[in-house]
Amino acid sequence: MASLTRPKNEVILDAALHLFVDRGFHGTAVPDIARRARVAAGTIYHYFVSKDAMANTLYRTWKEAVARAVYTEFPVAAAPREQFGVIWRTLSQFALQHHEAWAFLELHHHQSYLDAESRAIENRLKDFGTGFVERAQQAGVLKVAPAALLMELVFGAFNGMMKAHGEGRLELTPAVLHLAEEACWDAIAARP
Repeated sequence: MASLTRPKNEVILDAALHLFVDRGFHGTAVPDIARRARVAAGTIYHYFVSKDAMANTLYRTWKEAVARAVYTEFPVAAAPREQFGVIWRTLSQFALQHHEAWAFLELHHHQSYLDAESRAIENRLKDFGTGFVERAQQAGVLKVAPAALLMELVFGAFNGMMKAHGEGRLELTPAVLHLAEEACWDAIAARP
């Protein structure tokens, strides 16, 4: 008979995710994670050598999930505006379904503990975004500006929208998400 309980490493990671979002990485101690996961602190070290390792596991798991969603849905042969819309809707759906994970990935500073593997995943996603922007610029569809600037304008707005939603200040209905998508596209689109 299969066990009805979840594996302890998953329970520990869920507890860590919640606390990292609520208190930040540096404001979360391993004993706090153990209490929330309802395990002994020593049990955590059976699965993770350190809090940094736990955070990197979470980061990689969720960044890879975001990447899979975006890469799977991306319509390579479509026009840039359609590609932008697919990216926007894919990220919106992901962030709404996994709000806590999105908050962990995008609203906290990770530099002090990310390892090379985690940074590589992040860099691949940034390279994907840069490639999209540069191809759209070459087609004359996006403004001539540093690709990183255009990406940060859009993702800054996206993350602000998700934060406002998470705090209950903004209801993200399909109509509101569509308006936000249009506004972000208009902010970076080349003018005729």
